Formats: sequence, structure tokens, C-alpha cells
Amino acid sequence: MSEDVDRITMYSDYVCPFCYLGRQSLDEYRSARGEPLAIDWRPFDLRSNKRGPDGKIDHSVDDGKDEAYYERARENVERLQEEYDVEMRNLDEVPEVDSLNAQLASTAVQSDYPEQWEAFDEAIFTALWLDGRDIGDPEVLADLAREVGLDPTEIRAAIEDDAHRERVTSQFSAAQQRGVTGVPTFVYDGHAARGAVPPEHLRRLVEPDAAPQ
Repeated sequence: MSEDVDRITMYSDYVCPFCYLGRQSLDEYRSARGEPLAIDWRPFDLRSNKRGPDGKIDHSVDDGKDEAYYERARENVERLQEEYDVEMRNLDEVPEVDSLNAQLASTAVQSDYPEQWEAFDEAIFTALWLDGRDIGDPEVLADLAREVGLDPTEIRAAIEDDAHRERVTSQFSAAQQRGVTGVPTFVYDGHAARGAVPPEHLRRLVEPDAAPQ
């Protein structure tokens, strides 16, 4: 995609249901927009504090969120799913997985094959939130790469590349330093919107002077 195409930055994590919903909202806004709008995706690691030295997620780690928080989140997901008319699995049917490998794979594709990144990004979201697949499994990610015309060998290599992992981890830290504390977060021209906001909200973020629809 041409460098002069307008861009919106989106911080997200594949294991976040609101990021999936927010991506659907963004796509709806983009489809109704007269001019193309590219996504400048930035990875965000929601479960870094639960990842142990062995690289595995310890779900018993206290993250300060109680059962009431998760119940409210579930209700909000169901409300937005209906409001945006988005198809997704019941949250109880979605596997608890670590998204780090998916983000390693996605950032590699974004860097080396930017024209194919969006298809790969959508494939990862679909694999988890519609198909219930383990997007932390390198073989699942390799399959998704193959489905969108990418070389699965390169995806496996990116996941195993320690230098690449370090670069992606630094992106997580950079997001926090920029004040991103939750996802999805959309940023445009120095202004931000956090959460799975509706398409109209994204339009106001990108086109603040546009006439109301």
C-alpha cells in the first residue's frame, strides 16, 4: 500500500475480545469511508505479567481483576457483539492461549510482507474467535500463513528468532511508555480512542470536521 495513504494506529492483542470487536468496527468505518485508510498495527501484550520464566502463562497470577470484572466484561462483549452484528464464539468456547507467538508472526509479516499483513491479521483473529484454534501453536500460525499465500517456514523461523522476539518485546514496552494501558487503543493525529468504540466514534476521531451522518 502506498506510503501516502492515510493511516490509523491500532494497538491490540489477539486474545482480547474487544480487540476483535474493535477491528470489526474499524473495518465497518473503513468500508463506508470515501478514501482508503490503512492500519498501522502495534502489538500489545496483555498477559506479560502472567508469563513465567518458562514462557508459559500462569492463569493463577493475581492481575487485580475479580469475578465481577470478568462478568461485566462478558456482558459488554455480548452487547457489542449484538450491536455490531459480529459473529464470534461463546467466550466459554474460546481457548485460553498465549498470543505472543501470534504477535511475533504478525509483526514479521507486517515488516516483510506488508501487502499481505492485513489478510494474515484477519486470519489470526478468525482462527481464535470464530474457529477456536490455538493461535499460540506455531503450526496453527504456519497453516494460517499458508492459507493467505505466505511461506509457513518463514513464520516458524520468525517465532524462533530471539532477536525478533526482543524487538517485539521492545514494542510492548514502547506502547506502555506512550501511555497505552489497555486495548484496543486507536490513535490518529495525536488523539486517541480506547475500547471497541463504534464506527461513528472512529469517524469523529479521523474526521473531526466532517458533517454528522
